[in-house]
Amino acid sequence: MIKIGIIGPTWINERIEQSIKRFPNFEPIYKTSDNIYDAPVFTDELRDKCDVLLYSGYIPYSISKEHISGRVPAHFIPIKGASLYRAFYKLQKNLGYFSTISIDTLSQHEINHLNYELDESITSIHYDSRLSLAKTEEIIDFHESEYNLNKTDCAFTGLKIVSEALTEKGIPNQWIVPTEEDIIVTLERALLATEQRKKLESQIVFGIVYIENFDQLKRQITSEQHIQRLNLDVQTTILDFVEILEGYLTVLNGNEYMFVTTRGTFERVTQGYKFFPLIADMKKQQQLRISVGIGFGLTANGAGNHARMALTQAIDYGGGKCFIVKEDRSVIGPVENEAHLTYPLNITDKELLEKMEDTSISPYYLRKIVSFLARQKIDTFTAQELASSLGVTTRSAHRILLSWLDANIVEIVGIEKLQTKGRPRQVYKMLLRGD
Repeated sequence: MIKIGIIGPTWINERIEQSIKRFPNFEPIYKTSDNIYDAPVFTDELRDKCDVLLYSGYIPYSISKEHISGRVPAHFIPIKGASLYRAFYKLQKNLGYFSTISIDTLSQHEINHLNYELDESITSIHYDSRLSLAKTEEIIDFHESEYNLNKTDCAFTGLKIVSEALTEKGIPNQWIVPTEEDIIVTLERALLATEQRKKLESQIVFGIVYIENFDQLKRQITSEQHIQRLNLDVQTTILDFVEILEGYLTVLNGNEYMFVTTRGTFERVTQGYKFFPLIADMKKQQQLRISVGIGFGLTANGAGNHARMALTQAIDYGGGKCFIVKEDRSVIGPVENEAHLTYPLNITDKELLEKMEDTSISPYYLRKIVSFLARQKIDTFTAQELASSLGVTTRSAHRILLSWLDANIVEIVGIEKLQTKGRPRQVYKMLLRGD
């Protein structure tokens, strides 16, 4: 039996009790309280008694991090898109029609997806900073201000305390809570993170942050004091993120920073390679564009080399992205894309190598598009779709396709007629398939 410590408010008990029945290997130990500041206390009580810890959400997890033993995997239940669907249905049922919302939990992507799937046209105004108990009043003020200025009809929040405060102020709102599916997925991850995963959890991870336009931005600053202030602000922003990763940061040069963490922590913080806010934070706060390479490895040397390879992949993709090279030299990226690509760094397929000898195009491009087609379960595409999947311009995509046509890697199979004005697009078929 695997002992799992469950920490959170009392309302989560019933939900988890139902979901955990699907996992007969788990022996749950519940520690629940409606006072969120009890979470660190419960962590101290359970960390030496359990094989894995599960928190009801990010905030109880974040305030308990310093109390979590390094040998015990810890997870929190994230709020996903399905939670928004349920909150939307409940508020629509209670409020009736609404068209504009303020939201502090989910991204614009989830709102766009809701509009698409439900044929709605909801406009959303988002709270930009990370959720934190320390910012409760700021979050409440954000929702209240937008509502009082008649910019929104209602609010969606991931914090119960915010929902209660808004209700007291007479502001229509809905508290977004995890769905059963969110809980089950998190329990699955927790199961994988026990004894069988400990070796992988402790695997070393190197990250290299490369600032692409740092020199250009500094040339626009005439004051040496302002340049020093910029350097300090940049280092502070990166250090704040590395602290979330429980990592160690060092400066390689003026344009590059390197951090070290463990794979288990990296996977939890990035929610399985789907969440990497540093790129957006640097762009928003300092107008800096960064590329990030993450390397996994069984040794420090291997992880460091893979981080450099990953950074090369990010830059080749067009920059402003994060890529990962794993210990087997397979590539994952871009991180935070809705459906990132996974492809091997080394091309070993004999047929692919023979075909690529007849072209001047990087074999990585071929592997990327083969992976893209396999994931989408299609075998035809346009130049525009190729450009999007590879992160290149449409002109570059046409150049690649001409080379592949000559090498008999692709063939033209039809014409796509557009509904709007514009030239018809040729449709290509890939003659090679990935494994």
